[in-house]
Amino acid sequence: MNRHLVIFAKAPRLGRVKSRLAAEIGAVAAWCFQRDTLSCVVHRLRYDARWTCWLAVTAEPARWPIGVCRFRQSAGDLGLRMQNVMETLPRGPVVLVGADIPDIQPRHIETAFRKLGSHDAVFGPAPDGGYWLVGFRRRPITPTPFSAVRWSSEHALADTVANLGGRARVAYCDTLRDVDDGKALADYVSSKRGIISTKLQGMKR
Repeated sequence: MNRHLVIFAKAPRLGRVKSRLAAEIGAVAAWCFQRDTLSCVVHRLRYDARWTCWLAVTAEPARWPIGVCRFRQSAGDLGLRMQNVMETLPRGPVVLVGADIPDIQPRHIETAFRKLGSHDAVFGPAPDGGYWLVGFRRRPITPTPFSAVRWSSEHALADTVANLGGRARVAYCDTLRDVDDGKALADYVSSKRGIISTKLQGMKR
């Protein structure tokens, strides 16, 4: 069966993305970071023949990366939107990631799909207690663990895993950071990894 990789992304619009980051480094720098991270992540993952890459977007039209299939996210909170994707894509395992994780590499995605060969769900933990990746095997059924999750808190991962119940086979991938505020950005830039860090250093001078 086909493997489906879905990248969740907000439309790259000045003043309407990365609000917490923008409050600390300015709207233009935050917009540049979001736009460039989205472009780099999509370019890095879209051409891999091991999966079909989809871009789940918040709005049309916008300057989206070319060469990848897009569809609109459904209405509702983050949990409802992710659940809708998990239930409507064609058959096969689904892995969903955010577009603000600059360290994502194809090896992380391949690891997640490989773990779904023997597990019902897979998560990529984030240092703040959330997660940057979630995937379901979707056989024999698609789980529904996203209700009553305390999003944007240190409880998000624990709540989601608890909703799966004790019988679900759960696996974990590497811990990666998302960049939502100034501290996370400073940590990323100081690591001197990725294409984007050099650009951000230049913007902060």
